[in-house]
Amino acid sequence: MADGSRDPLAGLVRELCGLPHEVEWVEFKENNAEPQEIGEYISALANSAALVGKAYGYLVWGIEDASHRPVGTTFVPGKAKVGNEELENWLLHLLEPKLNIRFVKTTVEGQPIVLLEIPRAFRHPVRFGGQEFIRIGSYKRKLKDFPEKERELWRVFDQTPFEDLVAVEAVPGTDVLRVLDYPAYFDLLDRPLPETRDGILQALEAEGLIAAAGSGTWSITNLGAVLFAKQLADFRPLARKAVRVIVYRGSSRIQTLQELPFPKGYANGFQELIQSISSLVRPNEVIAQALRKAVPMYPELAVRELVANALIHQDFSVSGAGPMVEVFEDRMEISNPGAPLVDTIRFLDTPPRSRNEQLASLMRRLGICEERGSGIDKVVDQTEYYQLPAPLFEVAGDSTRAVLFGHRPLAKMDRDDRVRACYLHACLRYVSRDYMTNASLRARFGIEARNSATASRLIKEAVEARVIRPYDESAARKLMKYVPFWA
Repeated sequence: MADGSRDPLAGLVRELCGLPHEVEWVEFKENNAEPQEIGEYISALANSAALVGKAYGYLVWGIEDASHRPVGTTFVPGKAKVGNEELENWLLHLLEPKLNIRFVKTTVEGQPIVLLEIPRAFRHPVRFGGQEFIRIGSYKRKLKDFPEKERELWRVFDQTPFEDLVAVEAVPGTDVLRVLDYPAYFDLLDRPLPETRDGILQALEAEGLIAAAGSGTWSITNLGAVLFAKQLADFRPLARKAVRVIVYRGSSRIQTLQELPFPKGYANGFQELIQSISSLVRPNEVIAQALRKAVPMYPELAVRELVANALIHQDFSVSGAGPMVEVFEDRMEISNPGAPLVDTIRFLDTPPRSRNEQLASLMRRLGICEERGSGIDKVVDQTEYYQLPAPLFEVAGDSTRAVLFGHRPLAKMDRDDRVRACYLHACLRYVSRDYMTNASLRARFGIEARNSATASRLIKEAVEARVIRPYDESAARKLMKYVPFWA
């Protein structure tokens, strides 16, 4: 990379060299690239950056420790290996959690420099090889040997939500307006666009999308970047949080037909995302009054709610993974990183708990998702209205997954499908201050009244599965009502 004022990496190295001494979040080396030492420094610098409120810690090779003078380095990260494994992969295997670290090369004063950019710790300390490290002055130490630092670090984690963390530090106002889709913010809130740049910046600051950083510069928060980025790739820690839509042939993941990344922020790109998903799903054909017409395979409202939920409730501390929509011939799967904070079997009746309350609140104000607690109700209601199989909510590894199924007649549903549909129908009736009955279940499945025995068999299956129970076991059979097992 060329040396010069236009090289931002060289400029960053010069800024770090200008520090009066080694601070807790920066370490200078010349050629010392012992892998174990690098891993321990990643832990120490990530944890120390969190303590002092920095978005990143830095390990820099090619800088003389005492003078901070560029002297160059022979260290080449791409060629370094531990055994037969590349250095970066080896480091990631031993890091917990996996950090989105980045080795980059630049030139300063004609000298080759290597910079390792390390995201700050978030939610819990970063470990390497099962050990947590911290910087005490210019020395690397085990965190457990400094309990006061450990307590302070946990206080930082408890008090700093993801949304308030800095995605980009100290940039001019012109850069803020270049990378953020600020007109979308005002459009979605139906507010007039301020006439001056300062007016725009003040409005974004009041919303928590940016924060003053001194000397006339601004830091863009994660909230601002993840919602209104023109390109999430402009914010490296968030680049992997862009939504991916994958279309497969058939009902398996063997053959991919299309894979589409949606690089915009969640707010300014949401409507385009939903429209694109709808266009990728083949419609159902139905015959009504002798005319054949195409109808959507999945209710748009249900898709919209589940995609919004995936964005809002994801665990941003899970690196290298983001929300994903997978479209199969017979179903759509919508997943997000992180296990849910509410048991999946209680999604419909329990108000959602979000790791990202500020994000959830602003997305509601922007009209992107429903009011608290009503989204899953609407998903289930829509699938019942269109007489689709009941949606499935499950934990898959360290992710949460919601599945919408294409139309399937009752005769082709298996026992799990039938039991799940009865359970969610009972839940939906209960939260509406009503009860499931033979008649309501017939309406849900489109069963004719003369076939009430079919509905009775479905109810019996669900009772035997212990997901519903009679409201009053002494009631006459024709008057029997049912509620969820937890009611």
